[in-house]
Amino acid sequence: MTVWEARADLVVVGTGVAGLTAALRARELGLRVLVVTKAGQADGNTRWAQGGVAVVLPDQHDEGDSVDAHIQDTLVAGAGLCDEAAVTAIISGGPAAVARLRERGAVFDPGADGLLARTREGGHGKFRVVHAGGDATGAEVERALLAAAADGRVPVLEDHVAVDAVRTPLGRACGLLVLDGNGVPGVLTAPAVLLASGGLGQLYQATSNPEVATGDGLALAMRAGAVAADVEFVQFHPTVLYTGRGARGRCPLVTEAVRGEGAVLVDATGARVMRGVHPLEDLAPRDVVAAAITRHMANAPGGVDDHVFLDATGISDFARRFPTVHAACVTAGVDPSSQPIPVAPAAHFACGGVVSDVDGRTGVPGLYAAGEVARTGLHGANRLASNSLLEGLVVGTRAAEAVAADLALGGQAKLTGTVELPTAPVADRDSLQRVMSRYAAIGRDAEGLAVVGSVLDLSTVDRVLDTRQRVEDAALTLAARALIAAAAQRHESRGCHVRTDFTERDDAGWSRSQVVRLNPSGQPVLADPVVARGVA
Repeated sequence: MTVWEARADLVVVGTGVAGLTAALRARELGLRVLVVTKAGQADGNTRWAQGGVAVVLPDQHDEGDSVDAHIQDTLVAGAGLCDEAAVTAIISGGPAAVARLRERGAVFDPGADGLLARTREGGHGKFRVVHAGGDATGAEVERALLAAAADGRVPVLEDHVAVDAVRTPLGRACGLLVLDGNGVPGVLTAPAVLLASGGLGQLYQATSNPEVATGDGLALAMRAGAVAADVEFVQFHPTVLYTGRGARGRCPLVTEAVRGEGAVLVDATGARVMRGVHPLEDLAPRDVVAAAITRHMANAPGGVDDHVFLDATGISDFARRFPTVHAACVTAGVDPSSQPIPVAPAAHFACGGVVSDVDGRTGVPGLYAAGEVARTGLHGANRLASNSLLEGLVVGTRAAEAVAADLALGGQAKLTGTVELPTAPVADRDSLQRVMSRYAAIGRDAEGLAVVGSVLDLSTVDRVLDTRQRVEDAALTLAARALIAAAAQRHESRGCHVRTDFTERDDAGWSRSQVVRLNPSGQPVLADPVVARGVA
């Protein structure tokens, strides 16, 4: 069936911070690397990251701040489900990872004291988020990494969608089945495949994620035999620019750093939304703020039930400090210097994903994962703001080094025989997004989750994955089913998982992750949670 073939030591899926960092490090280690992306090189989610990189740099931190303090803030935000060893390893690796990024050409904003400028975001006890271009940190990170990978040093196949991991009869990954821009199938043979394909924001009607965030890597890994964990925890960013009722697709983000600089959330009557909700008020962890806004909107203060407002009129020189946000607001007809910004929560970040350790290894030999697609245990039930770019930098580097170490041991399996395009359940995307947004966003209950399952069952048809759209829709279908399976079983509210029928956190019964695997018929089902602890 396959028409063409290429070979490498390592195939990386994704050109975001985790994928490019891994590819560059693997190249430095002497590996032949091939990077695959289903769109253009810069079309992933990294470039949309606004806030910055959370990191405690030597001699560039607030008095009393430390790596240990950053670790503690991460554990608190994760609401009891973080893997403390993973948190310690990744946060401790942050300073060196940021130093390497700067060596590769990334330029961060300078502060008035001659050090790097730092801001504070929700859940952080100190000003430790370094940023670039005011609120364009992701764009600068992406620019620097793409420039470092240019001139053929790291070849990139654009417009090639990853369909399936190619495996030996014993289950070891030995390559990747892809479709090129014309839908022609090919195989990239390699003893190591690293998934760095991002998240699944397109499960919902409104998201901060670009259209490519369809959960492809999660679905590919699970079909290959890997397990997932914490998939019920999807973080909704509290402040996405509200552009009208029924907004669809990627909506402009209003970075949390705006609140870090003093902006406050108010409703249509001018009343403070976060007052009395949490000791940190507007700088509470994201899950707390997003849930508080959702509850507040339900009361329709001032007759407004679908958004609140972010009052940033007290921030001097807003356009210079937050040029990306300012431009989006002006396009929407809002002047942030004199008007409050209309905002609402929207799907933002998958805290769970493919179970992997901090070196990117999954339970499938030869298959690795890094970045948002992976569940390392860093985020737990809720991601601490600006820890995602940091995770991509640290785990991307460590994964490349793990691949090099594993390949040095020898014994890699090789592809034998032919490879066929898989068949998988595919639901109607519009129906899927509508029911996920209505019943599986912030505020879930057993009845609503059952409705999602029924709608998916009714709209699902088995399809050969012979186009990019079918690959994406199959991935969204699998991701949605995995999420509702886990969400229906977790009878409590914790972090990003808010149940209206189980409103309290239950540490006695639920201080553990849930693992999801595919059963022999290809359906996501819950597995023994000890699996996640064993890997990560």
